Amino acid sequence: MTGGPESAVLPPSLRMALGLIASLAALVVLVFGITYADDSEPGAVDAPIWAVVDGAGPPWRHVAVVTDFLGEPVGAVLVVAAVVTGCLLLRGPRAAVFVVTGAGLTVGTTTLLKPVVGRTIHGDNLSYPSGHTAFLTAIALMVSLLAAGRLGLGRAAGTAFVFAAGLVAGATMGWAQVALGSHYATDTLGGWCTALAVLPVSAWLVDRTADRLADRAASGRRTNPPTGQRTDESADRRANAGRQECH
Repeated sequence: MTGGPESAVLPPSLRMALGLIASLAALVVLVFGITYADDSEPGAVDAPIWAVVDGAGPPWRHVAVVTDFLGEPVGAVLVVAAVVTGCLLLRGPRAAVFVVTGAGLTVGTTTLLKPVVGRTIHGDNLSYPSGHTAFLTAIALMVSLLAAGRLGLGRAAGTAFVFAAGLVAGATMGWAQVALGSHYATDTLGGWCTALAVLPVSAWLVDRTADRLADRAASGRRTNPPTGQRTDESADRRANAGRQECH
């Protein structure tokens, strides 16, 4: 994951498939946002799911609490720090930037959407889309995307691998949020789709920016050779000029 085109965080083979998934996910976020705008009650889909999942007892409630912690500010910082450290240990600075950027844009998107949609739960608590679900899904998508690129997975295998990782992470955090009564099921689906929509765009932006900076640096090296090289070239020119004068 270092230098050159091979370090792309969004492998070329996966761009089309993930771009299509991102477009569909964005459409789901929009449709659900319009459907549940300014609502404060569970929908037709939410009620039966909540009846089954809400109020889980031990040991499942403990599992839900631990999972929920991963999406809390302290837990999220620890998770991002751990993944970034792993990227740097593997000498992947672009991957580390991607993790920070992707997590930030995903959480930022859910934060901006909540007051726009205006759906609430337990009083005035804004609930759509679920930021916890979006965050953990984003982390899973980024780690699996980087792994797919590093392993050189093809389009079908890579897309399936990344999507499955995001699905497992989203379902796990979504279950925890509904079990703890923090979100409606459709909130968690909206959070999952938010991550699916944001991450491919984040990866593309990071790749594009990094490639442009690399090209600019390479161009600068070509137009401004090292000092030693410039000195040698100047000396050669002076020597040639001296020989011409002697002739």
